[in-house]
Formats: sequence, structure tokens, C-alpha cells
Amino acid sequence: MSQSNLGNLFNDLPSHLTEELVETIIEHSNVRIERIVSTGQSSPADCWYDQDEHEWVVVLQGAAAVRFEGETSPIHLVPGDHLSIAAHQRHRVTWTSSEAPTVWLAVFYR
Repeated sequence: MSQSNLGNLFNDLPSHLTEELVETIIEHSNVRIERIVSTGQSSPADCWYDQDEHEWVVVLQGAAAVRFEGETSPIHLVPGDHLSIAAHQRHRVTWTSSEAPTVWLAVFYR
């Protein structure tokens, strides 16, 4: 692997953000991989994500909770937990840790 392709998902982690940090790592016609860093952010109360793509997400560091529309309880995620979200499955992030950055790896695909 050449040095120009080398990266580290834990480099340059901010300790506080006003908004989530979303960085695209790889993008191709049918797939996009993003690093998302959260520091206590959540989706607005009236916001539901409704994506055209499928999403697979894993929490690498920190903690978070995701709730699906129609469900009363969120799913709590800790490092190593991953979740598949089908296209148009409405969901929202209800909570992310504010004690340490939460690092997500998200894979969007068609």
C-alpha cells in the first residue's frame, strides 16, 4: 500500500464540535464510506433520516443510540456494535457520548 492511501480513523479527533464531522473516505458509483465523529450530537427532535441508500454503520469508539420510526426504544451502540439500515428505513440518532468522541464508520451502498 502506498503512503498516499494510508489513513487512520482515529487521527485528528476533535474533542468538541458544534456539528457532527462527516468525512468521505472512499466514494464510488455504488458505495460511499464515511468517518463520522460525534461529540454529544443527536438528530433534531423532528428529523428522521430517510435515505435512498442502504447503510451499514459500526461504532469504533464512544457510544450512541439509534431509534427507528415506530419503535419506542432506541438501540444502544458501544464499540464494535454494528447496525444495518435498509434504504428508506426511517431512523434518527437519539444520543451520542459527550464524554469522548464517538467515531462511526458508515458504509452506504445501493
